[in-house]
Amino acid sequence: MSTRIALHPDGSLDLRADAFAPKVLHRTQFEVRIGLVGARALLLAGDDVELEVDVAAGCALELVEIAATVAHDGRGGTASWSTRAGVRGRFVWDAQPFVVADGARVERDLTVDLAPGGVLALRETVVWGRSGETGGALRSRTRVDVAGDPLLVEDLDLREAAVRSSPAVLGGHRVLDTVLVAGTRLAHPDALQLDGCGSVLRGFEHDALDGVWDGVRRGV
Repeated sequence: MSTRIALHPDGSLDLRADAFAPKVLHRTQFEVRIGLVGARALLLAGDDVELEVDVAAGCALELVEIAATVAHDGRGGTASWSTRAGVRGRFVWDAQPFVVADGARVERDLTVDLAPGGVLALRETVVWGRSGETGGALRSRTRVDVAGDPLLVEDLDLREAAVRSSPAVLGGHRVLDTVLVAGTRLAHPDALQLDGCGSVLRGFEHDALDGVWDGVRRGV
């Protein structure tokens, strides 16, 4: 069972709750803003959270996380959160911080199938540890395909604290702030321009990319 959010070509909406309870915050016929609310305590070891998103051509979905998610050290083992999205319209995901507490072990997967003419915009902030903590283990995999061809295939294996603290990775920072767009580009000098229509921009503070993200949300 997975949480499902589908916006169909006629503007109808299909919502299915599981680990999350999607709530309509605002909508017009072909545009909807959904709040993603945890339906139970998340994340604990052993949790296997799945989210499915489908956005039809001519439609726009904005997904807003209402609160930060904390991955806890509890029950032993690994927690997983996988998201699969089919995007033919416009999909904006405004994610709240994802906090990996000491002792937590987490696998995150995001797979996006973007059709020609579709647009994806994602803001993600990962924080290693709560106050006074070093943070647990996270492996985060992202794949974005456009018309079946890979635009971005990324595997961030940040399970080891020594690897994260390397100057070539986080350099001692505990926060990784990311803006990812596909089907459009970021007009920012520090953005990594992908070999295709897409960009990735990263910073190392909680609010590092607020201004950039505000512009993305207004512009896509």
